[in-house]
Amino acid sequence: MPRRMTENERQEFLAEPRIGVLSVASDDGRPPLTVPIWYGYEPGGNVTFFTGTQGRRARKTGLIRRADVLSLCVQREEFPYRYVTVEGTVIGEERPPSAERMLAVARRYLPEEAAQAFVEAELEHSPSELVLFEVRPDRWLTFDFTEDDER
Repeated sequence: MPRRMTENERQEFLAEPRIGVLSVASDDGRPPLTVPIWYGYEPGGNVTFFTGTQGRRARKTGLIRRADVLSLCVQREEFPYRYVTVEGTVIGEERPPSAERMLAVARRYLPEEAAQAFVEAELEHSPSELVLFEVRPDRWLTFDFTEDDER
């Protein structure tokens, strides 16, 4: 039977290197913008992620700034299914972000050498177009199909 995760379980789950799905209110009567992202999180802390201010990423950045709140959903796609959704408030913006803060996110998804190369390329190509957002978790929604003996 599915259950809610404990506070520790949800924070540990969110801290795992999973792809998050960000959702932010849209404009002009369009549905919310929902996109996959890499993010950073340590238990008890805030969620961070970086994006751009030009091209395809400009709409996402503008909507986040306008709404000042967003949702991030992270899930386990195979059985036993689990998910954590964080509803949060944007509390910080770093433009351009430091290499170290970008690396804290990229290292979760790439081997060290690839993470370094990725961040260096992003900063070299368009540093003024990058922004790192920091989001304070305000509310949590969780769902867990894991049996007690599997935890």
